[in-house]
Amino acid sequence: MPPELIPIQIAVEPSGNARPLLHEVAELLKRLLETGEPSTIDLSALPLNPADLDWLQTRLGEGEVSCQVQANGESTLDETACRGVWWVTHRNERGSVVAQFIEVAFVPELLKAHPQDIEAGREQLEVLISEL
Repeated sequence: MPPELIPIQIAVEPSGNARPLLHEVAELLKRLLETGEPSTIDLSALPLNPADLDWLQTRLGEGEVSCQVQANGESTLDETACRGVWWVTHRNERGSVVAQFIEVAFVPELLKAHPQDIEAGREQLEVLISEL
């Protein structure tokens, strides 16, 4: 009989790569206020380890608004304690994280209705009204 395997805990320390992102987010918030231009940082494209992401998420804190979107997997959009800074996570159908972003915006882009969707809603409302 093989010997019993003992789980080994491996601690991953932050690399320090997340620290400069706080300065970048502050500059992006300033630009949002001055110009109204939103910005996005693709966290998946940066050399960040899980400890970096935890460090960054802890520093940004939790805000008052959180929402979920179901479309080819779940997307969560969480406002951080820094209003105007959103932590956006996209998952596939199996629930695995496929992308993470920090979005600096008044409202995250994913939540904005597309004109075609609004047109479909208008048509649906006209049908409901015609049935009265």
